[in-house]
Amino acid sequence: MKKILITGCSSGFGFEAAKYLAEKGHQVYATMRNAAGSNANAAVALQHFATTHDLKIDVIDLDVTSDESVSVAMTQIPTVDVLINNAGRGFGGPVEAFSAAECLAQLDLNIVGTIRMAKAVLPGMRAKKSGLIIQLSSIAGRLAVPGFGIYHASKWGVEGLSEAMRYELAPLGIDVAVVEPGPFSTNFFPSLITAKDDEIVKAYEHVGAFSAEFGTKTQAAFADEEAPTDPMIVVQLFEALINAPAGSRPLRNVAGLDFGTRHINDAVEPLRKGVLEAFYLSDWDGVKA
Repeated sequence: MKKILITGCSSGFGFEAAKYLAEKGHQVYATMRNAAGSNANAAVALQHFATTHDLKIDVIDLDVTSDESVSVAMTQIPTVDVLINNAGRGFGGPVEAFSAAECLAQLDLNIVGTIRMAKAVLPGMRAKKSGLIIQLSSIAGRLAVPGFGIYHASKWGVEGLSEAMRYELAPLGIDVAVVEPGPFSTNFFPSLITAKDDEIVKAYEHVGAFSAEFGTKTQAAFADEEAPTDPMIVVQLFEALINAPAGSRPLRNVAGLDFGTRHINDAVEPLRKGVLEAFYLSDWDGVKA
């Protein structure tokens, strides 16, 4: 049994991972913001699932964009073995149509939020010289399309942050792995925060047309039973990383429709290894068995 902290458990990957990993015998700390408010239904559903199946799921209110919220939540959570930094949301629209405050909100949630959580669990992991942090990125962290520039900035940031953390933490016995999902049938697209400056948005009709076509194709993929869009694909990838021996976890792990991301990763990987060799950092590339 491992003690696993998951953020963003109100829906999607987080909700399903909390149930699935608890069923596998782990102690799960399922966190979400507004657990007694807008996400109360999800919180009650998880707690009911745990009670009726005699599973170890503690539902805890936690907003990754708030230092105070993280601090309060962590008083209810002991040292954990695994952190799954899953909480996140996307902003969609032309870059020009977003205010500076909106850009900062996207980065605060998707990048700084993962740092807040890492800072919360790392003292305990360092003390016992073991642990695993799974960072939820996206194929949007390895490629870019119009209409998602702010979101891309956040996920490309997660990629660089996570790679640096992997090198910093491996000598301390802590692994960092990145999961890069493609489009999945979760609440990501329905909850997309769109640009509100209509005047600027109208100037980018070509971007709107692309986004509409992309949305149509994505919905068609969700309706295709043969397409790899079941959220459990990502959940089971979480499990595989958790179960993998230290020293065997890849840095980047793609899931679902990848639009060539696997080829990008495969092409870049030898170059990444070469950079590590040039800086004499090869031994820092993941925890050694």
